[in-house]
Parts: sequence; structure tokens; C-alpha cells
Amino acid sequence: MATSRPRVVVIGAGFAGMHCVRRLKNEPVDVTVVDRGTSHLFQPLLYQCATGLLSEGAISSPIRHLTRRHKNLDVVLGEASDIDVDARELTVDRIDGSSFHLSYDHLVVAAGMRTAYRGNEAFAAHAPGMKTLDDALSIRRKIMAAFEMAETITDPEEQRSWLTFAVAGGGPTGVELAGQIREVATLALEREFDAIDPAQARVLLLHGGDRVLPSFSPKLSASAQRTLDELGVETHLGVHVTGVGENFVETTRKADGDKQTYPARTTLWTTGVEAVPFATTLARALGAEQDRGGRIPVGPDLSVPGHPDVFVCGDMSSYRDLAGVAEVAMQGGRHAGAVIAETVAGQTDRSPFKYRDLGTAAYIARRHAIVQSGPLQLSGFLGWVAWGVIHIAFLAGVRNRMGTVMTWGATLLTDSRRERAITYGDPETARQPYGR
Repeated sequence: MATSRPRVVVIGAGFAGMHCVRRLKNEPVDVTVVDRGTSHLFQPLLYQCATGLLSEGAISSPIRHLTRRHKNLDVVLGEASDIDVDARELTVDRIDGSSFHLSYDHLVVAAGMRTAYRGNEAFAAHAPGMKTLDDALSIRRKIMAAFEMAETITDPEEQRSWLTFAVAGGGPTGVELAGQIREVATLALEREFDAIDPAQARVLLLHGGDRVLPSFSPKLSASAQRTLDELGVETHLGVHVTGVGENFVETTRKADGDKQTYPARTTLWTTGVEAVPFATTLARALGAEQDRGGRIPVGPDLSVPGHPDVFVCGDMSSYRDLAGVAEVAMQGGRHAGAVIAETVAGQTDRSPFKYRDLGTAAYIARRHAIVQSGPLQLSGFLGWVAWGVIHIAFLAGVRNRMGTVMTWGATLLTDSRRERAITYGDPETARQPYGR
């Protein structure tokens, strides 16, 4: 690409990154997108991939395909590992371990977040989070394999441990996962096993707060709780997960320190997120102080104070306590792109970021979802319809939208879930005999 025009480097092809490059599509700049993967992932539906409802292809779209009509854009597969602020140069690592350098005039960092274990990194070996496609496929493998294992186990206690699923975290991701596992057990797997009744699967939702979905109003939270109860999800409030092993999960009650251990072969972690490692590298280089979650504070124009050429958008930025949700990332990415376009055009005054809250939504079970947008609060069937419309509207690509609608329709009619294949992570592991 020619270097005579201003060079814009965007790190991350999530919601913030993609909306930034869309805003710059017709501007007189050269844009380079750097991402450690090849696809834009629609994270709000990741749990449906993890529970066999949607395929990974239904919720991801190739970055190069989405940007194929951007004449001023280049796509790079790599991961930013270092930055020289004075030279305005990034170090980018390739998948083979080699690295190269990228120069920039304007930098937009939208690298997102990763699962946080809050000092309990050992939990990761037995309790995967859900931020990537790899996480979703790992969770799918654990869930589907648990039922298969229980089918051939003769000891009742061990069988029950395989049919016990613990979900740590009562936010939207945890609630959606817990509900989906119960739907898999009671609908998708009905009449498919001989030795076990999948509907007997026990799903534990473990949450430290006094109600699930605390970001929603108490009314909607109560509605979601009723639906979870009807599904058969066991909700345990006011507890922290303090131990996770191959075959157990331990909780500690906040009020009195009472400990409880549950035999459970499948534990899933959705209790929080933290900034990716590059955020620390960037903060040190810029002299910025990260918050508790590793986010980087930004000014009204979403640039880092003292560094007008560096913008941080999406979940990785800290601005006026805005939540780390998709709509904040989309609007933030667009705003950063607009500020860069205005600067290139010679405008010196920068417009402040004004977030327009379009609301939040969470899926609880089929025909039951909650939606909150200002004074508008929907639950039950109306909430479910609104939830579906919102998610289809924001899915990337017409093909993904059409395919998802068809899959949802087929699932409602047949109760089946076709995406239940178990993968092993890599060919070498897959070719090894069990137990080796």
C-alpha cells in the first residue's frame, strides 16, 4: 500500500475494530487491520455454538470477505506484541513465531478482553471460559462427552457427577449457558439414550450476587429467575467459586464462609473478563494507568490522554463506566473512525463520544428472553421475539443471518441440534488412542 496518505492501524477485528474500518472506508487514508484470527466473531451467540445450536461458521465471518470492497484496507494475520510510541511503530508477531513492524499515524486499539480467573489461573484447566471459538468448541466437547460418559458408567454416584454441570457467574453469559444446557438435556437429547435419562442432568448456576442478571432491572431479573426455575436450573446466590477440580466444584458462601462441594465433571467459567496482555504493554508505553480489569482510560474523543494519535475502543477502554457490551464497542469504533477522518480533513476540534443506549438483551430459554432499553422492558415471548430481531440485525453477512434464522426455525420444529460433533483440538491428539 502507498504510504503517502495517513496510515491507520486497527488492532482487533471485533465490533469496535470493524465499525472503525467501515467508517474509514471512503476516507483518504490507508488502513491496516491486525487480528490474531481470520474471522470477525459474533460473541453474543457464542453460547449457542457451545451448546450445539449453531455452527462456528454461523457466528463468524472472514475478515477479508467482510472488507473485500474496502479499496484502502489491508488485512494482517498477527498479534501486536510491542509498541514504540516515539517512532509510531508496532511489533506484530506471526503465527510461526516470527515478527515484523508496522508504522502508523493513527492507532486504534480494539483488542478486546479475555476470561478472568481473578488469581485462580489453575481453574482454567478444568473450567473453560467463553470468549473465543476455541472456548465454545471446548465447552461443546465437554457437554456432549459428559452425557456419553454417563451412558456407560454403572456407579450411580460417578454417573451423577458426569450429569452435573456447574456454571460460575450469573450474568448474561452464565444464564444463557445454564438455560441452554437444560434445553439440550430435556429436548435435544430426549429419547436418544438407553441407560440414562438426560433430563435428570443437574445444572448449577453459581453467582456471588443477590440476584441473577444484576445489570437488568429487578423486575426483569425476577422474570429470568422464574424461567430458570421452570427449566430446572438450580440457582445458588451469594456464593463464590473457590475450588475447581476434574470432578468437583467448591463454593464458599459470602455471608458466613460456609463451604459446599458438588461432585461435577463439567464446570464452566463466566464470572468476569480482563484486558488482553497487550493492554499492559500499551499502558506502560503510554504512561496510562489501567483499572482493576486492565482497561485503559480514554478521553472524550476516545484517545488516550496525552496521545491524540492513539485510540482505545470497545471492551478494552474505560470511559464513564460504560459496560463492555457490543453496542458500546460498535459506537465507539465508529466514533474513533470519525475523529480520525475529521483530523485528516484538517479539523482541529474533536467531537466527544456520545453513547446512545439502545438497550441490552439476554436469552433465557426458548420463547423466553428479556430486553431492556430505557423505560422499555420486555420479557417472555415478546422479549424473545425482540431478542431474535436484534441479534439477526447485528449478525455480519446476509448468509449468516439467513442460515441462523433457518437453523432456529428447524430447532423449534424438531427440537434437534445438529452441531454436536466432538473435536479434539488438533490432529495429533485426535489420532491417539483413548487413555494415551
